[in-house]
Amino acid sequence: MTASSLDPPAAEPSHRSLEQAAGWFAVLDSGEATAADRRHWEAWLAESAEHREAWRYVERISRRFDPIKTSPERGSALAAYRQASGDRARQRRTLLGLAALAGSGLAGWAAWRQTDLPRLALAWVADYRSGTGEVRDVVLSDGTRVWLNAQSAFNRDYRTDRRCLHLVRGEILVDTAADPQGRPFYVETPQGRMQALGTRFAVRQDAHETFLAVYEGAVQVRTAGTDAGAVIPTGRQTRFTRAALAATEAADPSREAWTRGLLVARDTPLREVVGELRRYYPGHLGLAPEVADLPVFGGYPLNRPDQALAMLEAVLPIRVRRTLPWWVSIEARGAAPGG
Repeated sequence: MTASSLDPPAAEPSHRSLEQAAGWFAVLDSGEATAADRRHWEAWLAESAEHREAWRYVERISRRFDPIKTSPERGSALAAYRQASGDRARQRRTLLGLAALAGSGLAGWAAWRQTDLPRLALAWVADYRSGTGEVRDVVLSDGTRVWLNAQSAFNRDYRTDRRCLHLVRGEILVDTAADPQGRPFYVETPQGRMQALGTRFAVRQDAHETFLAVYEGAVQVRTAGTDAGAVIPTGRQTRFTRAALAATEAADPSREAWTRGLLVARDTPLREVVGELRRYYPGHLGLAPEVADLPVFGGYPLNRPDQALAMLEAVLPIRVRRTLPWWVSIEARGAAPGG
């Protein structure tokens, strides 16, 4: 979504438009599309910029799983898409060099706009990073241990007078080691700096804020845009932006469960559960807004997202629908497809 490289784009089309786009992709990619199918698809595409944006998103994800096909149906579809996009297509070609920064999986100006590309590009060249569905456990030169959640990245900046980790993306759990040189230990995000005071703590970088939970010791927080600061003690958690630090609340120890391959939900909205599963699911995982606030309880295997989805489907009034092998949608049970 995290917002991930496979999350819906920042200017997100509606769930309905995304589902319609996936449905059209399945028809056109089947090899059995008729001329009438293509005319109807072209008409749908021309109806709105939102439809074209949804189609771009589906196209982008499809490239991660299959090479671009060269069948006549595929060529016709792509030609019609370029015509419907008009000047935007020419802009994408002009700016293809910029998009190349993202690699072959994110081609074109549409991908540049639809992803958090600056942060994603930094993540690709970070000192330590993890991919979709990958949890890493690293020990740094001073003995500090860091766990990286899926789709996370950080840089290490150790100097004679300090030790600092720059969290670029995602979430880390840090177990700091004592330093014989007495250098302070920091974690920095765009929203501020956290200094460990003999600590085991978690830091998560969200779109415009940082989440901090302290499990042992304490962490001193300084926001980047003001002088606001506080010491967060053991058993407390908070969120902060560049301008403000939220009140603390009791830390939820189950948030550490991802280091053991589990997602533990305690009256957690389904949208948050799906947001976590997206880090582990290699394709699109959509969620209909009418079920986004359903409360979820229990433990779910992060390293087996399909099993987690089946478990959710068994206990909630939802259905898990697969339009394509890499396109999964969660909708209200009994809802019409794409509705």
